[in-house]
Amino acid sequence: MSQLELQTLGFPELRIGGRAGVLSLRKALALLIYLAEAKGAVAREAAATLLWPNADAQTARTRLRRLLHRIEVAVGDRIIDADRFALRLSASVTLHLDSQRFETSCDSGDFTAASRIYRGDFLVGFLLESQEFDDWAFYRREALRGRLINALERLVLANTAVGAYAAAAESAARLVGLDPLSEVYARYLMRSFLLAGDRSGAERQYSALEKRLSDDLGIKPDPETRELIQSFETAAVPQSTRYAGGGGVHLAYQVHGGKGPDILVMPGFVSSVERLWELPACRSFLASVMTMGRLIIFDPRGIGLSDRGVPPSLDGTVEDIATVLTAAKSRRAILFAASQCGGACIRFAAEHPGRVAGLILIGALAKGCRTPDYPFALSADQFEIWRRHLISGWGGPIGIEVFGPSLARDAQARAWWAGLLRAASSPGALKAVLDSVRDVDVRPLLPRVSVPTLVLHRRYDRAVPIDAGRYIADQIPGSRFVELDGGDHWFFAPPHEPVLDAMRAFIATLSRKRGSKGDDG
Repeated sequence: MSQLELQTLGFPELRIGGRAGVLSLRKALALLIYLAEAKGAVAREAAATLLWPNADAQTARTRLRRLLHRIEVAVGDRIIDADRFALRLSASVTLHLDSQRFETSCDSGDFTAASRIYRGDFLVGFLLESQEFDDWAFYRREALRGRLINALERLVLANTAVGAYAAAAESAARLVGLDPLSEVYARYLMRSFLLAGDRSGAERQYSALEKRLSDDLGIKPDPETRELIQSFETAAVPQSTRYAGGGGVHLAYQVHGGKGPDILVMPGFVSSVERLWELPACRSFLASVMTMGRLIIFDPRGIGLSDRGVPPSLDGTVEDIATVLTAAKSRRAILFAASQCGGACIRFAAEHPGRVAGLILIGALAKGCRTPDYPFALSADQFEIWRRHLISGWGGPIGIEVFGPSLARDAQARAWWAGLLRAASSPGALKAVLDSVRDVDVRPLLPRVSVPTLVLHRRYDRAVPIDAGRYIADQIPGSRFVELDGGDHWFFAPPHEPVLDAMRAFIATLSRKRGSKGDDG
């Protein structure tokens, strides 16, 4: 039996039976890594194409056969089983794979162990001169990096809650290293220093952040960041992010304010409850919602600070809404759903009308993909092109010209959007997220929505045409449609007062109706 130890986090290292340096060929190491990550059989053609994408099929197969022989000779044992059609690691091999241990630790909630295992990015510095392999490695690298960010964020919150400020600072420092322009991560680190009594350390971090933002973006830190330094009392306020357990997942959520009706805000398929507050326009919008009622926000499964190991789906998001409302002790809530989250909130309202006081939709779709009877979405081919475009630019401000054209030239908004994308998901995980968006179809449920409904849509929305909003309003009995000026898809893009005014009027109407019925909500 062969003991195969593979370190893929950082520059790759291989040990076979405790011996290092057994294989010197890069392609041999790449093949072993690929088979180990596959956790099963890989087609011979797929492996050959991965390693020699520019060779013709016959040449690639011949080279693969020779490579397998050279591996067996170098190792002195058959560690790869091969037949005419497929390759797999031999059943006699005992595999120790650090990326697998990292993900297992994340899945089990042992984020301390996960952060220790992650000694560097996946295959960093390992290039094969094969675009196919390098692309595969890139997407795997970004998926694992996203899970590390999620783990470190969870550690900061957990250690702060129990007073382990040095441990919180260690995780926060790694987050700052991963995203130096994030004020959220900088505040994590500064807060940890302040709570540990190290004000000079917090001041140094603020100065470093101030320089980075000035040099790279030409902006100053938010007032909130400076206030953190000026007032220890502000710094000592505990983090407001909490976790709700349900359906086998842990969901990150926040509750703000206390007077008025409960308002659950779902911003779209890109979400991170901590990072949403970082952009002044978004923070201003959410703060205004807090004046109307008790604000509840959360990250659905597979997104942001919630568990990443579970792929998102319409069924899952509907279940997540119920879990978070229960955790927040909300009997009935107004659901505010933007963009792709509209489908989940429509379904929740149709299936659980007793828990929904009202439904507000903005820039929403009833179906994720175009069909002859629903021309308001992208076709399957267009959706695939859009998916590839997003994945190729993930981590930069990809799509901001479509989602928020009024903010597209704002350096702070561009940096925030890029950081939010990285915090929300990764290129590798994004496929499952977008699959769930594409597969939504709640059209049969629209006539069943019996709760008061307000449908908002900006006239020149570049992401979702206004006719999609009109369609929803036409199909939901008694709903009200409001056409807003502008071309932004983001609900918080300035000027957002028309959105807030429409919400206030709608909520006031709900209050009057409850009052006339003697219902305390």
